[in-house]
Amino acid sequence: MAIWDFVKDAGKSLFGSEAQAQEAPAQTPQSDTDRKVAALKAELSALGLTGKDVHLTLRGDTVVISGKARDQETLEKLILAVGNIQGIAHVELAEGAGTEAPAPSAAQPLFHTVQKGETLSAIAQKYLGKAGRYPEIFEANKPMLSHPDKIYPGQTLRIPQE
Repeated sequence: MAIWDFVKDAGKSLFGSEAQAQEAPAQTPQSDTDRKVAALKAELSALGLTGKDVHLTLRGDTVVISGKARDQETLEKLILAVGNIQGIAHVELAEGAGTEAPAPSAAQPLFHTVQKGETLSAIAQKYLGKAGRYPEIFEANKPMLSHPDKIYPGQTLRIPQE
């Protein structure tokens, strides 16, 4: 079991405010947790990150991922996609969760939380040794990133490993 921490107050606003949730007329009786899990699943589907047998559970501000992702890259993107949602502070990989394809034995995700004033070039310099390698970080974070200049403080990015 592994746990990753995220900046709870940064990220995409997917759940709306608590006031909006209370004001919205309920079409069907659905708990706030069920509504949030459905929103997370819809986001993953929109990003093309759904996998067979991948399940999400929400416990407070923690998302638990269980089941199997296609591969290590998809698993890392799943972690980031749900972790970079406003209101989520932790992502936990449940016991037995992982990938359908065997991952290299040393495969440990390398993530970086963006600080104020940072650019993908600066992050590439730090981790990849050359600022000009920023497109590799951009590509490693697609489809969550739509443009290399659209990163924000508190966002967590996946750093590609060779």
